[in-house]
Amino acid sequence: MADQWSLQRRRLLQGLAAGAGLAACPFSLPRAQDSGPLTRALPDTDIILPGVGLGTWITFNVGDNQRLLDNCADVMTAFFRDGGAMIDSSPMYGSSQNTVGYGLDKLGARDQVFSADKIWTRDGDEGRGQSRASARLWQVDRFDLLQVHNLVNWQAHIDTLKVMKDEGAVRTIGITTSHGRRHREMERIMENEPIDFVQLTYNPVDREAEDRLLPLAREKGIGVIVNRPFRQGALTKRLASEPLPGWAGEVGAQSWAQLILKFILSHPAVTCAIPATTRVDHVQENLAAATMPLPDPELRARIADTIRSL
Repeated sequence: MADQWSLQRRRLLQGLAAGAGLAACPFSLPRAQDSGPLTRALPDTDIILPGVGLGTWITFNVGDNQRLLDNCADVMTAFFRDGGAMIDSSPMYGSSQNTVGYGLDKLGARDQVFSADKIWTRDGDEGRGQSRASARLWQVDRFDLLQVHNLVNWQAHIDTLKVMKDEGAVRTIGITTSHGRRHREMERIMENEPIDFVQLTYNPVDREAEDRLLPLAREKGIGVIVNRPFRQGALTKRLASEPLPGWAGEVGAQSWAQLILKFILSHPAVTCAIPATTRVDHVQENLAAATMPLPDPELRARIADTIRSL
């Protein structure tokens, strides 16, 4: 998996114009496509990721229910077919890791995925063992990204992840938080630790990350993964009864979900947003949002003001 990813990424970079941050993504399943979602490159690496990934919190926690496992595999099929790559999970997410592994095996898609998982234990000595157990559930040899989940005992786990990265046991490392929590601590880690990614909450309503974390990520060359883009569905549910403004068409948004994702992706620090879903039509809608044009600063402000007012 790792060698094929390196080759794909090198070829992608060779095809980018000098200095470009966005490009068309070739990842697909089961057949090649001429186009795909916009992508962003992780600074100082050969990694290029589509702007919309797939979260698994709650949605992929389906146990051994065969019908639900196959439904999640259908979601993954549409995700890869339409150009998706990053799937994010965690030991905290119940059976979600096993569900991802089931889907990857059923679809023969291990070479299509950018695998992102987490360390989630207070025992500083258990991080490496937990990552190995997670990889077995995913049915992958190693992860493309391992993150310290919600900064739980991050001091010990960051040291473990740095060693694992040096050994080649993981490609990139990072930290996560959500709900706007512990931003000051995250900022200190970004300032002082050699991490590749941060994961945080960001959307037109939750914008605290704009004050310091997003600018700092750009300054440090750290990738940003956005969780809870729809506030776990609460935001899109609230907006469902409201008509989509006509000016949303200026950026090709055909739904509130797409307008929100375009707002998120238009911030230059954002690498990837990871909405979770159990529906094929929703994953298709989400990936379709990662297209040009994206909102300019004036339209970004209008999107945020409109959604807050509703």
